[in-house]
Amino acid sequence: MSKQIRRQIAFLLSISMLATTLALAPVRQASAQHATPPAPANARAASIEAATEAVLRETSEIRQLPILNRVKSGAQSRSEIERMIMKNLEEDTTPEEMHASEVAFKKLGLAPADFQLRPFLIKLLTEQVAGYYEPKTQEFYLADWIDLDGQKPVMAHELTHALQDQHFNLRRFEHWPRGDSDAEISAHALIEGDASLVMQKYLERNPLRALAFVKSMMTSGTSMEMFDSAPRALRETLMFPYEQGRNWVSTVQDRGGWEAVSKAFTDLPQSTEQILHPAKYFAHEAPVKINMANIASQLGSDWKRIDYDVNGEWGYYEILSEYIKSGAEAGRASEGWGGDRYAVYENQRTGGVVVAQITAWDTEQDAIEFYDAYAKRTAARYPNSTEANGRPAETARAWQTSEGSVVMERRGQRVAILEGAPSNFNRNTLMRMLWQ
Repeated sequence: MSKQIRRQIAFLLSISMLATTLALAPVRQASAQHATPPAPANARAASIEAATEAVLRETSEIRQLPILNRVKSGAQSRSEIERMIMKNLEEDTTPEEMHASEVAFKKLGLAPADFQLRPFLIKLLTEQVAGYYEPKTQEFYLADWIDLDGQKPVMAHELTHALQDQHFNLRRFEHWPRGDSDAEISAHALIEGDASLVMQKYLERNPLRALAFVKSMMTSGTSMEMFDSAPRALRETLMFPYEQGRNWVSTVQDRGGWEAVSKAFTDLPQSTEQILHPAKYFAHEAPVKINMANIASQLGSDWKRIDYDVNGEWGYYEILSEYIKSGAEAGRASEGWGGDRYAVYENQRTGGVVVAQITAWDTEQDAIEFYDAYAKRTAARYPNSTEANGRPAETARAWQTSEGSVVMERRGQRVAILEGAPSNFNRNTLMRMLWQ
């Protein structure tokens, strides 16, 4: 998936979402009820400050990180939080990047043709936010429409971020180098997985906390409408750092205690593959770095490369499972991932889109398995396509679709894919450039 989708998801992960694993099922089943009336401003501010200090002390004890500084806290209304969301999106993502995200998502068939990313993200975030820690100001805010006692698990999660920031400097993750968002989302899986595991342990200390949390979600007027309507790949990638990240941090913590988790902030996971398969992190199995030629000039003067990034194992799992419909099959086909590089090209005049990909696999058998799975995905993605050579081939396949040609070639442990190539272009010439 595109780096801007990942980069925006990284922003989403800087705030605590109601759509945590614990909250999902109860909130989905809740009937609409009136929000809990807020306490007077001064009284609520004092209550939040006292709760922040108490939860921070307990969180520090659980996480075994000493408190270095007091954390300022407060409450914000929906309109204040919405303004914060829009401000951060504008600061962190240009209109061009947002457009590239949307184009890539649609071209890969991960969102409908009429999907509009920016307004959707704003609505999703405003719906889901329960509280957030802001590294820029080192301040913590809660949603003012949710009961305070029920928000204490959210506080444990967010105040873990405050402790992380005090010890490991979370601001260094705000401006990740462009071109490897798979590594970026794996770093955020560490950050969010750490906070999610602390939140889990906080809840385990007193079962009544979970009941209060669920009750507050059910009585706050909270909706899951936008989250439920999100494209599946976006929704699952949004949850990846929370769910897979928590599982990964739990494995690290079981192996070496909280000290090992803290050490991971200087020895970061390098890929979603390492998050999905912790043994590869412990073995320091680094991704294969791939460069790919820019074919914009070969496509023509109207074409421009608008995205250049890494999908990673998780990205290919999402791309395959969207159409294969078997998570197990998509998982098997993507888990031999060794590295990749992809680029998105857009015709500035016609709006045509081409996606080029080079993937590297651990073994030739892994490459064959991915090649076959991507072919199956392509046939399902373009049901009215016709295969150019009329029969499957072990190392080269091509389809003609209403959105251009799709060409695949396998050479040993690598697979190259060109998707959306205009029919008047020489596919062989473009593929030769990709292999250079």
